[in-house]
Amino acid sequence: MAKAKKTKTARKTKTTAKKTKKAKKRSYSKASGSEVGKEMRRYKKGTAKSGRSGKAGKVKSRKQAIAIGLSKARKKGAKVPKKKARS
Repeated sequence: MAKAKKTKTARKTKTTAKKTKKAKKRSYSKASGSEVGKEMRRYKKGTAKSGRSGKAGKVKSRKQAIAIGLSKARKKGAKVPKKKARS
């Protein structure tokens, strides 16, 4: 029995499927996400503090709360991408 030939389109879709699987690699760990979640809860409650040991003022924005959560996750050793360099 002769095998059916694969068409070019079938080959292309297979290779693109492999590429998309690689692209969906997780850049943040689940632990870092939960750390950010905890910090967001503190922010919404109004108890989130910024600065060393929380002696400074309150966290004023969501972005600030997320940054603090990611920073804490980094200190704990969770998988978090490196900080982007400022220009």
